[in-house]
Amino acid sequence: MTSETVPSGWSALLALQRATHATLQVLSAELVDLGLTASEINALANLADGRGRTVSELGAAVGSRPTTLTSVLDRLERRGHITRGSRPGDRRSVLIELTPSGQSAATTIRQAIGDLEHRALDGLPDDAIAHLRTALQALTEISS
Repeated sequence: MTSETVPSGWSALLALQRATHATLQVLSAELVDLGLTASEINALANLADGRGRTVSELGAAVGSRPTTLTSVLDRLERRGHITRGSRPGDRRSVLIELTPSGQSAATTIRQAIGDLEHRALDGLPDDAIAHLRTALQALTEISS
């Protein structure tokens, strides 16, 4: 996008923030029966592939500090969605894994996210989606 095609006063970050809030509202409404917060939904969505992660790895995936993630993990553990244990070969690392109920919730969440993404992006050309991914990656890596 050239500066000539960007409307005066338009901000990618403000647009991203609006899009984030809009998608979180839709997801919260669609997933209300799970009784989870947006942070819990994000954590479970990032664990949906069934691969265990350390707190640091999950924190990086969800965009949160491990210390901030601790209260989310506490709630998910109390609800029986995750377990925390030691990582084989490294007892200092805490490994987060889904329980069967956590896997079920995570699968439901990933399906809802996929459906919402499809509805929102279905009419866009592939190159526009590729540019969107590139821009989002650049914004994600800004603090690195």
